[in-house]
Amino acid sequence: MRLHELPMNRPATIAAIAWGDLRETDARRLRELGFDEGVSVEKLHQAPLGRDPLAVRVGRMTVAIRRAHAAAVSVEVAA
Repeated sequence: MRLHELPMNRPATIAAIAWGDLRETDARRLRELGFDEGVSVEKLHQAPLGRDPLAVRVGRMTVAIRRAHAAAVSVEVAA
């Protein structure tokens, strides 16, 4: 499942990130925000009508990212 498809307030773990699907500057920003395999994430909020941005908790930090960037992040829902 991709991060943008994750149900709200559902903890998950980043399984993989398609770094090649992102522009270099966008990939660097996600890395700087703490996105990496094995990190816990949770989608907290999304704009109305499925638009940008998404509010995502990454580890202990809450960040806003674009839906296109979230689509590059594969997650596994925590059991």
